[in-house]
Amino acid sequence: MNAKGDLIARLLSLGRGTPEFDVTAAGPAHERVFRAVVRSGGQVLGHGEARSKREAERLAAEEALGVLDGGAPASASGDGWLPEAEAPEASGGVWPVYAAVLAQALDTATEFAAEDASLDDVRRDAARLYRELLADLGHGPE
Repeated sequence: MNAKGDLIARLLSLGRGTPEFDVTAAGPAHERVFRAVVRSGGQVLGHGEARSKREAERLAAEEALGVLDGGAPASASGDGWLPEAEAPEASGGVWPVYAAVLAQALDTATEFAAEDASLDDVRRDAARLYRELLADLGHGPE
């Protein structure tokens, strides 16, 4: 499992853009601890703490995927990452992620985007294309 890649694909399929990982290091060099926080749209999705930066990011991405699958919000204050009206359950559940299909939807949306289209417009179109294709193939939300 590639948690970071899966998280990126999932967020793109939901039209939320790519996640942002913030990593800090603490402690002496021989006992360094890395803490990662992953956000989307300014909202905290997950946290991870480990002895390596890569592992901390992986753990944060795994927690974020759990949140997207309906788990508890990642932040201690209880605020989720999506407004209630945009939660996956409100739009029919969590869609499966097929990286190759998602990449093709993004390429297609980019190709057919208006010259003045924003990145968010292209992402939204790619997510719409992805969901429509999966629905046509009978691979809708879980």
